[in-house]
Amino acid sequence: MVAASMGISTRSLILPTHPSTFTSKKAHPFTIVCSSNSSLSTDGSAVGLAEKPWKTADARLVLEDGSVWKAKSFGAKGTQVGEVVFNTSLTGYQEILTDPSYNGQFVLMTNPHIGNTGINFDDEESSKCFLGGLVIRSLSISISNWRSTKSLGDYLAERNIIGIYDVDTRAITRRLRQDGSLVGVLSTEKDKSDDQLLEMSRNWDIVGVDLISEVSCRVPYEWKDKTDTDWDFNSNGRDGKTFHIIAYDFGIKHNILRRLASYGCKITVVPSTWPAGETLKMNPDGVLFSNGPGDPSAVPYAVETVKEIVGKVPVFGICMGHQLLGQALGGRTFKMKFGHHGGNHPVRNLRNGCVEISAQNHNYAVDPKSLPEGVEVTHVNLNDGSCAGLASSKLKLMSLQYHPEASPGPHDSDYAFAEFIQLMGREKQSV
Repeated sequence: MVAASMGISTRSLILPTHPSTFTSKKAHPFTIVCSSNSSLSTDGSAVGLAEKPWKTADARLVLEDGSVWKAKSFGAKGTQVGEVVFNTSLTGYQEILTDPSYNGQFVLMTNPHIGNTGINFDDEESSKCFLGGLVIRSLSISISNWRSTKSLGDYLAERNIIGIYDVDTRAITRRLRQDGSLVGVLSTEKDKSDDQLLEMSRNWDIVGVDLISEVSCRVPYEWKDKTDTDWDFNSNGRDGKTFHIIAYDFGIKHNILRRLASYGCKITVVPSTWPAGETLKMNPDGVLFSNGPGDPSAVPYAVETVKEIVGKVPVFGICMGHQLLGQALGGRTFKMKFGHHGGNHPVRNLRNGCVEISAQNHNYAVDPKSLPEGVEVTHVNLNDGSCAGLASSKLKLMSLQYHPEASPGPHDSDYAFAEFIQLMGREKQSV
């Protein structure tokens, strides 16, 4: 009775005391006393149990379709809402984390093993992380890379980004492919019910929201850093001439600027709201309209800026810049079912017939049927036939829906920077 009241259980076992007893059928009973530090609470549950030596599910991803996905958290804690998209890149998660084009989104990596190369600050594409959260299948328990300075979890915690793992990313990807991009809520807060999180997801929308103003620089600045020598490539076509480029920052990636600087360009980066008149007063040799997040229809001020510049100087649009050019030319853009996100999208160059493997990150596309005469579709995505590039010799413009700087991704399309240099060179000769 005393043992029972102290939470000590007793068991009487019949065990042999000597090997010979196995055959003699004789046994001597004795008592083993087993004790534990736990006792029963008034409701019958055990209290005082030691914490489990492994992590258990402590986070949820609740999608607007009502599905709830339990997971384990890493990085920051809290609750965040965003649009869930999947990225098919096999590597380069740090460039993805720092790509401003992911502002307002949760990125789900289809590659199951993430975190094994840790974090290094040479691969950052902007000064901070803009995405809302990271969803992965398996978080690496070890780091193996000579450039790494810290773990992925520590990096996300410092930047207040929620990450979750041990979730069925294949099942979620299939759902996104079938139903399209879905708004979701990531939460590590136990006091919020599933219904509360579901309501948050259904009351939030990314369509029509100006996400560019949140990621653009506030004042103009000069960019001078080139691509590191160890990573430089495709330098053919550089003639030693220096061109002054005004780069509109709609969420520009550093590697775009590095590639242009490697071609000898002087680059002035300006905010997304920089007036077209001020740009033309600077007498640039060319203007770059950069990548950026969200819906191009939500930034009519940017479309007007593009309209005022097109035809006056050579221009190059990348991703969001491509979409803004499409609208400025009188075309329309539309939201895709689940967009293109990854480093393995095949694109056909219609001018030479070559197929490029490209890096892409966009949820909107230009409708080629809505474009006026004289505007040429130069590239198409071979997965779905969508417009992936535009050009007009009369208007001195070129654009790509994908990322020629490919960070991360293949370098098949890096030649586009050389083509922009040639476009500015021809214009300079004609003056």
